[in-house]
Amino acid sequence: MPRLSASRPLRQLAALLALALPAPLLASYADRDDARSFIAEVAARHDFDPAELHDALGRARHDASVIRLITPPARRGARSWQNYRSRFLDRTRIEGGLAFWREHEHELARAERSFGVPAEVIVAIIGVETVYGRQTGNFETLSALATLAFDYPPRAELFRRELESLFVLARQQGRAPDSFTGSFAGALGYPQFLPSSVLAYAVDFDGNGRIDFESDAIDAIGSVANYLKVHGWQTGAPVAERARLAPTTDAAMLVAAGIEPALDPATLSAAGVSTLDGGSAAATATLVDLETPGADTEYWFGYRNFYVITRYNRSSFYAMSVYELAEALRLRRLVNEVRAQRR
Repeated sequence: MPRLSASRPLRQLAALLALALPAPLLASYADRDDARSFIAEVAARHDFDPAELHDALGRARHDASVIRLITPPARRGARSWQNYRSRFLDRTRIEGGLAFWREHEHELARAERSFGVPAEVIVAIIGVETVYGRQTGNFETLSALATLAFDYPPRAELFRRELESLFVLARQQGRAPDSFTGSFAGALGYPQFLPSSVLAYAVDFDGNGRIDFESDAIDAIGSVANYLKVHGWQTGAPVAERARLAPTTDAAMLVAAGIEPALDPATLSAAGVSTLDGGSAAATATLVDLETPGADTEYWFGYRNFYVITRYNRSSFYAMSVYELAEALRLRRLVNEVRAQRR
């Protein structure tokens, strides 16, 4: 999801104003001027009956908890890679991931063949997002998106697009707009796709004629793989590699080059950055810094596929957690296979 563009004080003020609005004004969105303008625009773009949209928004309710959850804290704690990592590289996600892989082995193999994305990466994303479908969220999506679209100015434009996409998605699937549940930010099902991403990247991977992210993982498996492929996944290419810096390396300058790979191996070598065994980066990369207070910063080469994972969630911590969980699952699966062969 795109980063906030407004300043932190503005975000906090917007949240406080939303929470301070009188309850009667928040009971329904259907008769608000901004909602009426939205209804007219969406009806014109997608040939909806305005009365249908008005009726749907009349069923949406302001959810103050959504505003609280999406508003960044007034004081951010220190970023800690080790704390973040520990949330996802745990027994629940590793054991659960191996079980999920066994259960959907054929579908994951088919997705790998069809889209070129390794099965372990698909499993890891679903594991990080929802613990393999166990934690998909229980917010009514229509009300959550209406709350953010009309009562959260810092990201209102984004969430009005998502609310519009929800109406289109509901019509495509023959469902009522208020029948969807998901995260407080409107993300849906096993893969936590926003409605616009469902429309753009979801695939009917089980071939039953509809997209189902709620009761079956198969469409999610194909859709995650398709999402990564569309965003530039390179089949067989590396994702990330641990880096070693010379004492004279200006790490801050290299990190500032951005998350998209732009540093070629020669440039990195000249700056004193190598692999742990002293070699050069395998390809053009970004230098990823993973900070933990009180510990040495970890540095990694992030290759094109690492960048592609950040298109799912624009965080280097997120992408590295996906990569490390994927590697843990792949290696555990290999070990289990070797042990089975020796019996």
